[in-house]
Amino acid sequence: MTLTVRELDSQQRPVPDGHVQFADVGEYTFETGGYLPSVTLAFETWGTLNQDASNAVLLLHALTGDTHVAKGESNEPGWWDQLVGPGGIVDTNKYFVVAPNMIGSCYGSTGPASIAPDGRPWGSRFPFTTIRDSVNLELRLADDLGIKKFHAVIGGSMGGARALEWAVTAPERVAHCVVVAACAQSSAEQIAFAQAQTAAIRLDPNYRSGDYYDAASSPAAGLGIARRIAHVTYRSEPELETRFSRANQGEENPFGGASISHQRGRYAVESYLDHQADKLVDRFDANSYVVLTEALMSHDVGRSRGGVDAALASAADVKFLVAAVNSDRLYWPAQSEEIVKRVVQGDGVYTIDSPIGHDGFLTDIHQLGPVLNEHVFTARGDQERS
Repeated sequence: MTLTVRELDSQQRPVPDGHVQFADVGEYTFETGGYLPSVTLAFETWGTLNQDASNAVLLLHALTGDTHVAKGESNEPGWWDQLVGPGGIVDTNKYFVVAPNMIGSCYGSTGPASIAPDGRPWGSRFPFTTIRDSVNLELRLADDLGIKKFHAVIGGSMGGARALEWAVTAPERVAHCVVVAACAQSSAEQIAFAQAQTAAIRLDPNYRSGDYYDAASSPAAGLGIARRIAHVTYRSEPELETRFSRANQGEENPFGGASISHQRGRYAVESYLDHQADKLVDRFDANSYVVLTEALMSHDVGRSRGGVDAALASAADVKFLVAAVNSDRLYWPAQSEEIVKRVVQGDGVYTIDSPIGHDGFLTDIHQLGPVLNEHVFTARGDQERS
């Protein structure tokens, strides 16, 4: 493994918690036949790996997430600071936490914007990627870090799909699998929502089939529309109604303009979606959005394994903890129940009680603290590392 470590001090001390590192994990042939001659995975770590490498915990991000789970020794808050840190639910005084960026993303791992051997970005040539591909590459990272078995693999949303795939692909390397707000296979409705998002990007004239990196304009409009569609699924109808109802945005008048050719004022909820779109366009690559969304559309732990039942039965030695957000309208709690019905070792579905919808897996993850402490991060759970 080749590591390029950012922000080491003059004493060459270990990498500070919450700072990005990079690992070259070699060439890779993707599940559907694509090929990359070299793959880099970005990752961050917190805590210290113990002598027998038995205290490692793998945390997996959602669709547009990154490696920065917790603040650590950086100045930037993490997306699961409620979960990870010294004395926290995942106590970094005790556990060594690893958070890799998924292949195809734009936060340090090899993706469509990365430079190919011919000196040009991969763009439209980037391979079709699956959740299973991400796990196969993350297994290489674990090998290079000297981790033979994770005490726990934890993820929410797309990260939950990755966690489940980890448990099925390499059950001998996972003691506990924590799946939050996810499913065993993407449903027709979830594929439909995703297809609308990728179509919005692909139909943007500036997309150029994915080869827009040297152009004057990027497919910002298409990416923004994709984010608007997605964000509606991330939030609940009651939350949107309570926050916005039919209110105007400030002094804007939604009835302004004599015809549809005139720009009218916005409702407050429209302004909110515009804001969410602008934020994503400023930080994310449209091609990466397509690659990762397609990966989620293809998600099915039972593919080529005899179906979901057989796949989850093969992970009989893994102890599962499955949680759902009770107001989630993207990944229905019933899909979490279907996982629990099929695994060999798992209790009922634990509920995150949040009015906001799917995004409750981010904002209210602390609610899982007691059950994680009881079932995963306890003296009893520690006995199951080896």
